[in-house]
Amino acid sequence: MEPFVRVTGRVAPLDRANIDTDQIIPAVYLKRVERTGFGQFLFDSWRKLPDGGMNPDFVLNNPNYVDATVLVAGPNFGSGSSREHAPWALQDYGFRTVIAPSFADIFRNNCYQNGMLPVILAQEAVDHLIKQALERPGYQVTVDLEKGLVTGSDEFTATFEIDEFRRYCLLNGLDEIGLTLQYEDKIAEYAKGVAGGDWLQEIKEEILHTANNDLKVIPFLEGKDIVNEIYVKGRIVNIVTK
Repeated sequence: MEPFVRVTGRVAPLDRANIDTDQIIPAVYLKRVERTGFGQFLFDSWRKLPDGGMNPDFVLNNPNYVDATVLVAGPNFGSGSSREHAPWALQDYGFRTVIAPSFADIFRNNCYQNGMLPVILAQEAVDHLIKQALERPGYQVTVDLEKGLVTGSDEFTATFEIDEFRRYCLLNGLDEIGLTLQYEDKIAEYAKGVAGGDWLQEIKEEILHTANNDLKVIPFLEGKDIVNEIYVKGRIVNIVTK
């Protein structure tokens, strides 16, 4: 996962509330298994007209917002179904961060897991950024994760909060797998210690002790060798004999 430290880029204003994940990336495009290639379908039903042509009135079709890396939108962004394809599509299109007054919880967490930063600012601050981006095409902001700060090319400044664990993971480009692999050596050391211990023998002895003291099991074990055991502590599930 690509680390997120600081991004400076053009703002694309999307002044709509309750934008859901089906509007971000329609379900018809979710058949792909890889994470790339979804950007071309971002906001597909808004970017295109019923006849398949491009909608000239939609913000992302406006040449003034080409190559925007910061999306500013209305409240409750990312509501609806919990598809990871939504942040995938936004990233694949070129966005690194979304600024809004609020986000759907699952969408926000999916962003964190995929290296995208969801920034929550007050409604007044979001309104200001949208207004500036509409009136001044090419308007840029810098989103600094280390400082928790958003600054605009018009001297706009606003701070934002983020959980320290999420900040650490984003700054270091760590998803859950990457975070676990940080402890790979310790995990391997622990596994080696377990494998070299007497735990397996102890389990076998407990199995035999339990079996040899169960009147229902004893007749089936007499004169036979145990080949395999399926066992839950304190309870025999199955014993294979020959």
